[in-house]
Amino acid sequence: NAEYMGVRSLAPPVPLLSMYLTLELLFVTCGPISATIYLCLALALLCFFTQEITNNYSQVDKLWSLTPAVFAWMFALWDTQNNRLLLMAFCATVWSVRLTYNFSRRGGYQWPPWAGEEDYRWATVRTWFPTRILWLLFSFFFIAFYQNILLLLIAFPCSIAFLNPTPLTYADAIITFFFLLFVLLESIADQQQYQFQTEKYRKIRENEPREGDYQRGFLTSGLFRWCRHPNYAAEQALWIVFYFFSCSSIGWYGLNESVVGAVLLVLLFQGSAMFSEGMTAKKYPDYAEYQKVVPFKFIPFRCCGTRTNKYTPMSS
Repeated sequence: NAEYMGVRSLAPPVPLLSMYLTLELLFVTCGPISATIYLCLALALLCFFTQEITNNYSQVDKLWSLTPAVFAWMFALWDTQNNRLLLMAFCATVWSVRLTYNFSRRGGYQWPPWAGEEDYRWATVRTWFPTRILWLLFSFFFIAFYQNILLLLIAFPCSIAFLNPTPLTYADAIITFFFLLFVLLESIADQQQYQFQTEKYRKIRENEPREGDYQRGFLTSGLFRWCRHPNYAAEQALWIVFYFFSCSSIGWYGLNESVVGAVLLVLLFQGSAMFSEGMTAKKYPDYAEYQKVVPFKFIPFRCCGTRTNKYTPMSS
């Protein structure tokens, strides 16, 4: 069985012993590649039944920042002598901790765990389906299964590194640097957005006068001065960079099959950003002007000469 190639040790580091024991039976039975697939499908089923019972369709959102790191550690714990897998699991964990914190502080996690605010976009998406059965099919195939499978696929470069346990190289250091750089950029963008939204709604609650971005209703300063979705841009970039760990393991920096996760993630963000911007443009009249001044959703570029004094952003 190809899954067992290169396996040298089943003993995990002591701090990870609890997680290892939980997954040990599944690992021994079928190996990490099959184990991650089975876990992914189980989570997809759990999400589907939970969202249908609770009528809250943001169940996958609660797992989004968690499962890629879990999948990465499932590979790393199987072969603890594979330094590249440990490095990949470390990177995925840094990303996971940061994103989980950002999701949590916005009220993403509540008790019971299936509760919490639903993504505002699902209410609009529901109107696209004239019958309950069509919505049920969309809920099953896209919301529950496609999104969970995507979370597995973006972590699947680990499978290539697992099957090719080669020593670390300077390329891995470069890949790690850029991965952490994009995590940092995403953190800055999310922090700027969080501070803006918090202050905006504080001003609204206390009926204080608003000007600049607070009057317009959306952020145009900081990293948002250069592209409309810097956090989305960084999220896509870091998983593209993560894919190159698999290239490093085989010594070939072209394409291999694990690139499909990064490609599908980019396509998802294209559609998600277009949908979100359509809703934002309807809600905020000035957004169309912002789109002219900052023409790209993800690429840093700014048409400075077209911006009027009225549209000068607040200082970042």
